[in-house]
Amino acid sequence: QVQLVESGGGSVQAGGSLTLSCAASGHTASTASMYCMVWFRQAPGKEREGVAYIYTGGGWAYYVDPVKERFAIYQDKAKNTLYLQMNNLKPEDSAMYYCAARLGWSSNNCAANLGPGWYNSWGQGTQVTVSS
Repeated sequence: QVQLVESGGGSVQAGGSLTLSCAASGHTASTASMYCMVWFRQAPGKEREGVAYIYTGGGWAYYVDPVKERFAIYQDKAKNTLYLQMNNLKPEDSAMYYCAARLGWSSNNCAANLGPGWYNSWGQGTQVTVSS
């Protein structure tokens, strides 16, 4: 398992932008490019949902429909950090956002495992609040 620490949450008005960061540590250099990583979010009373996924080896990223064209997931390998750029935020984007990871070995494994139960490393979460 790896250790994940999120940051960057906050309160913004609708239409604004935020960038979340997820600093990763505890992985080996030989497997750093074989992880499935994801940003989940959970609003009060709702199930945890994945919004953006990436394979650290490159070549695959996936977004759920509500955030397509507004969110972008990307990584800085030199900093061992995953990001989520969120633009044109809406009140319905308000939630606790969690970074998660699991050694996946291939992008096919990432694509086949989108639910929260498969991921075994989690950050503590960062709150995003969007006001109308």
